[in-house]
Amino acid sequence: MTRRIDLVADLGEGFGAWRMGDDAALLDILTSANIACGFHAGDPQIMDETVRSCVQRGVGIGAHPSFPDRQGFGRRDMGLTADEVRADVLYQIGALQAFAAFHGARVAHVAPHGRLGNLVAVREDYADAVTAAARRLDPELIILAQDGMLADAARAAGLRVGIVGIADRAYEDDGTLVRRSEPGAVIHDAEEIRRRTVRMVVDGVIESRNGVLIPVTCDTVLVHGDTAGAVALAQEIRRGLEAAGVEIAPLADWLEPS
Repeated sequence: MTRRIDLVADLGEGFGAWRMGDDAALLDILTSANIACGFHAGDPQIMDETVRSCVQRGVGIGAHPSFPDRQGFGRRDMGLTADEVRADVLYQIGALQAFAAFHGARVAHVAPHGRLGNLVAVREDYADAVTAAARRLDPELIILAQDGMLADAARAAGLRVGIVGIADRAYEDDGTLVRRSEPGAVIHDAEEIRRRTVRMVVDGVIESRNGVLIPVTCDTVLVHGDTAGAVALAQEIRRGLEAAGVEIAPLADWLEPS
């Protein structure tokens, strides 16, 4: 059986006249997009433009909800209650759903951003809040997450879960990501990233920073669009996967229930 994988990046992370990354070039390589919904980045015009570009290219549309932290780019813990998280996530997904509907499409997945994305893996109340928001809005939504409480809560609620493998981040021996503040947390060598990604997708393992082989299951590979050389890196990853016989396709087209 041919192995399938989705390629996704965080897009639409500008504001006003300021833009981050080359979204147009990345959209020619990706099969899905996590689109900022206005809380950590993005605004109505950028959301509209990004959704339209996704529809034109057949790229899957995903909501990338965050804490309300534009100054900190969604990377700070805002001390919110679970009900506040649920309301904020509802607001952001709903906004993106409006733009998708206008362009004759739908939001296919939800991928929490930044500090919210970290906390839903370890806080049951936040995981349940995000799950409840997604399930009540659209039970067909896919939840993108790493293994943890959000993935568990979404599966328990009957939602499909896409496990994310991160192409350019170092892993600890326990399968968690090395903290960004530590040396070597982000990998920059394109050849190494290509090799690690192919091994992760094809063989189901990734090497930790200490040389330990960690079992990894992933349905989508995340490419960080805001790093230097992101377009060339995404191209390298896609070429490597295709050379290994992997089919690259939007997650919503093939992901089965967990």
